[in-house]
Amino acid sequence: MNGGAVTAVLALGSNLGESRDTLSDAVAQLADHPGVRLQAVSPVVRTRPVGGPDQPDYLNLVVSVETDLAPHDLLAHCQAVENAHHRVREVRWGPRTLDVDIITYGDLVLDDETLTLPHPRAATRAFVLQPWAWMDPDAVLSGTPVAELAASAEDLPGLEIFEGD
Repeated sequence: MNGGAVTAVLALGSNLGESRDTLSDAVAQLADHPGVRLQAVSPVVRTRPVGGPDQPDYLNLVVSVETDLAPHDLLAHCQAVENAHHRVREVRWGPRTLDVDIITYGDLVLDDETLTLPHPRAATRAFVLQPWAWMDPDAVLSGTPVAELAASAEDLPGLEIFEGD
């Protein structure tokens, strides 16, 4: 399915435990695979939760990787990193130690029972779009500049660069 290296954009979030350390560790673990090479990392942002139950603020970041992995193999790798951080899926949009989403995989459009690309909600979420736009000002999602999408995202107010507590 994959005939060579593809650039993928991944979004990471955490709001349980030592979130900053979790995100740093997760980026390292994602890149610690022979089929994944880290290209760029966005600033970390603090955001209010979107949807789901009452819960702590999130720390989020976006990374760009070059990968030789097929899309479902990359998904399995992302889920293995989540599992290494004791990710539990009990409540939809609930708090989590770590969430790793594939936002884009090259220009691939895919919708099956386990993976939808581009990520179906990425175009409306400032916690994905704004860090991505800072990381790659020329990024485009489904034909629209990511910075433009970020500017109109409903959750943009309250998003801030995380300087550490």
